[in-house]
Amino acid sequence: MELGHFGFARYLAPACRFLLSSLALAPCFVQASSATNETDKLALLAFKAAVKDPYGALASWNDTIGFCHWHGVTCGPRHPRVTILNLTSLGLLGPISPHIGNLSFLSEIHLQNNRLVREIPPQVGRLRRPTSLHTITVSGNRFSGTIPPSLLNLSSLTRFGVLDNRIQGSLPAGLGLTLPNLQIFSIAKNQLEGPIPPSVSNWTKLEVIQSGANKLSGKVPSFKNMPWLWYFAIFDNQLGSGNAEDLSFVCSLTNSTGLRFFGIDRTGLGGALPKCIGNFSHALKWFYVNENLMFGEIPGEIGSLVNLDHLNMYANKFSGEVPSNFGNLQNLGALLLTDNNLGGTIPTSLGNLTKLITLGLGWNNFHGEIPSHLSKCQSLQWLDLSNNNLSGTIPPQLIGLSSITIVTDLSWNHPSGVLPMEVGNLKTLTELDISDNMLVGEIPNSLGDCTGLTTLRMGGNFFRGSILQSIKSLGGIEELDLSRNNLTSRIPEFLALFRSPKLLNLSYNSFEGMLPLEGVFKNATATSIIGNDELCGGLPAFHLPKCISKRSKRRKIHVLVSSACATFVIIGIALVVVFLYLRWLKKKVKEPISTSMDDSCPNISYRALLKATDDFSSMNLIGVGNFGSVYKGMLKENGTTVVVKVLHLVHRGALKSFLAECEALRNVRHRNLLKILTVCSGIDHQQNDFKALVYEYMENGSLERWLHPNPTPSHGNEPTRTLNFFQRINIAIDVASALDYLHHQCHIPIVHCDLKPSNILLDAEMVAHVGDFGLAKFLLGSSSNTVANRTSSVGIGGTIGFAPPEYTMGCKVSREGDVYDYGIFLLEMFTGLSPTDDTFKDNLTLHSFVAEALLERVLEITNRILLQERENHSSPNGPQHWLSESDGIFQECLVTELTNDVDDFKALVYEFMVNGNLEDWLQLTPGENEGPSNEAVSSASYWPVIEILGCEVALHN
Repeated sequence: MELGHFGFARYLAPACRFLLSSLALAPCFVQASSATNETDKLALLAFKAAVKDPYGALASWNDTIGFCHWHGVTCGPRHPRVTILNLTSLGLLGPISPHIGNLSFLSEIHLQNNRLVREIPPQVGRLRRPTSLHTITVSGNRFSGTIPPSLLNLSSLTRFGVLDNRIQGSLPAGLGLTLPNLQIFSIAKNQLEGPIPPSVSNWTKLEVIQSGANKLSGKVPSFKNMPWLWYFAIFDNQLGSGNAEDLSFVCSLTNSTGLRFFGIDRTGLGGALPKCIGNFSHALKWFYVNENLMFGEIPGEIGSLVNLDHLNMYANKFSGEVPSNFGNLQNLGALLLTDNNLGGTIPTSLGNLTKLITLGLGWNNFHGEIPSHLSKCQSLQWLDLSNNNLSGTIPPQLIGLSSITIVTDLSWNHPSGVLPMEVGNLKTLTELDISDNMLVGEIPNSLGDCTGLTTLRMGGNFFRGSILQSIKSLGGIEELDLSRNNLTSRIPEFLALFRSPKLLNLSYNSFEGMLPLEGVFKNATATSIIGNDELCGGLPAFHLPKCISKRSKRRKIHVLVSSACATFVIIGIALVVVFLYLRWLKKKVKEPISTSMDDSCPNISYRALLKATDDFSSMNLIGVGNFGSVYKGMLKENGTTVVVKVLHLVHRGALKSFLAECEALRNVRHRNLLKILTVCSGIDHQQNDFKALVYEYMENGSLERWLHPNPTPSHGNEPTRTLNFFQRINIAIDVASALDYLHHQCHIPIVHCDLKPSNILLDAEMVAHVGDFGLAKFLLGSSSNTVANRTSSVGIGGTIGFAPPEYTMGCKVSREGDVYDYGIFLLEMFTGLSPTDDTFKDNLTLHSFVAEALLERVLEITNRILLQERENHSSPNGPQHWLSESDGIFQECLVTELTNDVDDFKALVYEFMVNGNLEDWLQLTPGENEGPSNEAVSSASYWPVIEILGCEVALHN
């Protein structure tokens, strides 16, 4: 036993000595460990001291517990060192302490959704063990400055997020090389500039790229080496140049087989969408290319992306039709094609989109009937078909689709008929806009069931009757527009009881009676009642007459009736005389009234003209006059080239000119009158009144440009425009034919009042067309030339140099005035001198200048081009021509042209045509109103010239 115990003690002694040694050294280990942990603790306390903590989220950061147990702090399992700092969404304010760089074991930093400011400390990228930090997310703060280069050199980074801050600067060119392991790169919603570095193509592990809402520019690089990429968002930058090369990167994304989000909207990218989009991942759910400069047809291949949820392509320049296979996208929740140049009919296949919630097809050129098949979209909540050319009636099943709860906008189309009573099914609809259409009838009583409405726009239609009492139930209405209709009766008192109207527009109807004084009617800026001449009372700001009491009204009526009895017989006689006169005038008409406006072309919208002229581009501006600017354009619907005259309504007389021209051209048709195709009367994007006239395009422009070519360098490469003698005669005949028609063949004679070369247009066949009827006047009554006109009071008419002298003395407009204009026009044609030339001053006029030169010096004042033509054709070496055989006739014809010797002129014209070997062209039948044909010049067609030149006041001789 003793030996045994002795032996045990001998073996135990070494162990005891080791234990005692360990205990002696223990304080050294504890001291070293505490010193290292103290560094992390001090770094955390420095972080706390630099920020404000309004919600006490960092209250646990004190000495009562170890820092590894503080809120948001995670330490490693082997060592008590901080590895994760997660302070997300705590409301912290202030800067980050640079001491955060002492947390050398950090692998993740999460500081998003606070209010941290100033720069991100560069010390974060200088940790002692950076081959460990792989996640930095500081999104949703107020950081400024640039991204520290030290962060972008951390090759260990897999997630980097600084989204939604105020960071500036640019991305380094080698970014794709220094961060080879990156999986998530989120820098959106900052102020970064410069290009996306092409080196990002090395990010073969990338899953998410968010660089939207910055100021990035330049060409978008390829992303073909990113098989794991599923979220691609570079929207809201300045990346495009507007050309076809902008979208060259798109096909590289077909290698990303899991792509679910594709967002390149608001980047300025141009070009046509490539068909390779059809090879995108079928997992794609979001496709955003809206608000760019893309053009061409929409690729039908998009129809194969059957899992799409959002398809946003609005505000581009896409043309053509909507691909019919869009009906295959049966998971689609939103389809937005608004504000493009799309045309054709709306495909019936869209009725297959039963999950569709939002449909925007407005601001395009769709035609045909409003599609009833869209009523099959039973999930639809937002529908916009506005600003198109849709017609027909409003389908009851569509306007009654009860699922639509947000917006129904059918405005600025051409539907007719009544508003279906099914509109009452839209009980929870917020906004209904059917304004500026052609709807008729009474407002349906069922509209009062739409109690959720806050906006109701019905202006610019033909609704009649009174405002129904059922509208009273729309108590939550904020905007109510019933303007520009045919509504009558009194304005109901219940409109004053609406709780929160911000706009009430009842203008241009036929309301009568007293205007309410309460509610919205106490605010003259929120209420419009102009154009209702029978209203009275109201606030003084409405400038309405005072209302008359019933007793006063009865007394006034009694007086009026008594007075009327005294004059009844006289009025009756006058009415009989007027009736007999109108019967006589009707019998006098020689031809049915027709219109110069094409009935198949309805009034055109401002939006259509905006597209036709490329936003009224200066490149399409072809002239500016007193009352308007003239643009060349092409109607997108049918490709017709037109001329658009936009009225400057701020100029005095412009509106009057517009109305005069519409009135004058509405009931006339003649081959030598400029044809007006349609008109536009509405408002522009700034809600200003807009009026324009659309004419057929004349390929050879105005006669002014031929008589007086522009000598500016910009026209230096253009061939010189000249008119030979024969062409000038033809033009003179065309213009005379037009005047003869206006003066003698119209139902009511019309005086043009502004005949001059700039208002005479030449078509491709050099046929002349008289245009610009902005000063035109109607002559009422008999055939007398001096009957008072209907559309204007006495005053100066026409253009200085052309207008007859008697106009300046207060004489009324007359046929003779047009004849005087025509005479000056002939002088300008054959002398080549403009009556407004600087030569004519100090009482010298073109007329007196010519009169002084007759007859001996006629060739001295003749247009030198005609003289050169004469010399060329008289030369023995020159080409033979009809003019060379009638040299004597040439001079005599000029003389008689300039002196208005009618009989000689008639004879010389006939002789000139016969001797000129044109006898085969003669058609010796009476001339028709349509004037000479394009291939022949009838001698009978000269009779309007002869008649006009024969008027006594032709040149006031």
